[in-house]
Amino acid sequence: MSDMLVIGCGYLGRRVAECQRATGLRVFASTRSPGRADEFHRAGLEPVLCDVLDRDSLRALPAGADVVYCVGFDRTAGKSMRTVYVDGLENVLNALDAADHGRFVYVSSTGVYGQTGGKEVDETAATAPAGDSGRIVLDAENLLRERRPDAMILRFAGIYGPNRLIRAAALKAGEPLSSDPDNWLNLIHVEDGASAVIAAIERAGAGSVINVCDDHPVRRRDFYTRMAEVLGAPSPWFPPNVEGTVADAANRRIVNRRMHAELGVTLRYPSYREGLPASVDD
Repeated sequence: MSDMLVIGCGYLGRRVAECQRATGLRVFASTRSPGRADEFHRAGLEPVLCDVLDRDSLRALPAGADVVYCVGFDRTAGKSMRTVYVDGLENVLNALDAADHGRFVYVSSTGVYGQTGGKEVDETAATAPAGDSGRIVLDAENLLRERRPDAMILRFAGIYGPNRLIRAAALKAGEPLSSDPDNWLNLIHVEDGASAVIAAIERAGAGSVINVCDDHPVRRRDFYTRMAEVLGAPSPWFPPNVEGTVADAANRRIVNRRMHAELGVTLRYPSYREGLPASVDD
């Protein structure tokens, strides 16, 4: 295999980089922070100081590597989501010579789907996102298809794992969870997500679009009831008739058959039942 370049070495990207480095391969990890660069170096990664919104800095990107692009949105950075997701991706594509790089995996989101009513959704479903964030991610996907039609797009469900249990603090405090408890959640443990990204680099067909989620969508009430048990927290409280965010209102069941068939991934945590206990520090 080729060297790997991880652009966006955050919660998921860091796991991908470390898993790949453990195989003995050379892994470059991008960061905007000199402090994080030192941390990456100590972890055996080769840091690249750059910013997807600083075109000059992108000259530091190494040639010849397989690329994993998983840039997240930092609300504290003072930039719009569209600027980061669309303009940032375009800057990187301009900086990379496709002829001098390997495969390109783009970490997207199941938020590009708009289906509700508990429908099953696979990769052939229409993309009609209900919220601005989903529309921006879809615009980034479309840009990538135009510029790199061979790129693989992985549409990730909600990522959870150690130090990333959404609403855990509210649950521990007994605060209300303002969302519909009967809506479906689609999830993936970060370790399984990293395995899927690496499998895509190794095995996915050029231009593939693949949903990445675990095997068992779960009702929000069941998920937070189990989380409360694992955390030793009070049972979740969902007040009636309270509107949540667009993401909270999403109500669909993402299908992962293509992930299993094309990537050959065996999930370590096939559902929240196994994943939640593994996400809590003893």
